[in-house]
Amino acid sequence: MSVYLLILCLALLQQEGRARPDPPGCNSPDAVRVAEEALEQINQDRTDGYILSLNRLYDLSYTPEQEKGGSHYKMTIDVMETKCHITSRKPWKQCKVRGIGDIPVYGECQLSAYVGTQVKLQSYSCALREVPATAVVHVCPDCPTAENLNEPIVKETANLSLQRFNEESRLANYFTLENITKASLQWVVGPSYFVEFTILETVCSKEAGASELSSCQPMDCQFAHRGFCLGSHVAHEEQVELRNPVGKKSSFFQNKKPVEVECEIYEPQAATLEEQAHAQADNGHTEHQHHNHTHLHPHEHMHSVTPTSDITVSKPRPFLGTVVDQPASPRSSPSASSCPGPRRNNLGLERLKL
Repeated sequence: MSVYLLILCLALLQQEGRARPDPPGCNSPDAVRVAEEALEQINQDRTDGYILSLNRLYDLSYTPEQEKGGSHYKMTIDVMETKCHITSRKPWKQCKVRGIGDIPVYGECQLSAYVGTQVKLQSYSCALREVPATAVVHVCPDCPTAENLNEPIVKETANLSLQRFNEESRLANYFTLENITKASLQWVVGPSYFVEFTILETVCSKEAGASELSSCQPMDCQFAHRGFCLGSHVAHEEQVELRNPVGKKSSFFQNKKPVEVECEIYEPQAATLEEQAHAQADNGHTEHQHHNHTHLHPHEHMHSVTPTSDITVSKPRPFLGTVVDQPASPRSSPSASSCPGPRRNNLGLERLKL
């Protein structure tokens, strides 16, 4: 009998050892899901810059915590910047990765997450860097190249673009320039300048007239609308420099072509949450009070205004997250099996090894 019991125990132990799953690697659907959901939470936590997209899972470590019924992941993911500004709060899967002609940015994020019934991001640190202009020109000689955000012509392009938006939008209040986030130059029939910038609603109604725009203060409340704009203007090749009577230089481009601008204006999250609360409290009734803020209406126009979809973003605190601009440094080889995973996009820049 004792021999029989010994054989039975050995068989059970062998079966248990075979049933134990191998640690997940970079091709594991479970690990990829954790990376995708953790990146969504990283984007929700950030307040500046652009929404990041997952390019690949580079490395990971996995620790099961049986007493808690979950597991702990530490992973490094390669990310790429999208065209969506963080202000939009769009899910990263809805955003297009910046192409070779859009001043692409890439990097990596190290993150820690606990996975139980849900993925809970615990901490993260991201290092981002712009693709070098030399790498872009090597593949696409005619693509735009990055411009210094402090150049006077860049600020002028942003101001002219905002001026046209204020003149032609159907919104009740004027908007003011908040931040210039990206700028580039491309030579077409002359120097073409492209800017990306954020704007903020002011307290000045358009009924007051444009003469008061210079003194308009930003609306300092949670119901102020914010927006993200793409602006451009093309100048003729001739740049004329004049000297004023005191000898200071001033320059301008003759025969400026019309400025183009396209903006997305986002409904304040506070307003969305308030309306949801009112809708629940009204219990089917349609009449209720609102705070005095402007609701947006998209219109068919070159200078488009597009409200975002109603997305409620929960932001657990505190996050120990950082995002920095940092030069590329040598990376250690992945330690997990099947790592790194496949890239989703390399922009055609094989030599750069994004």
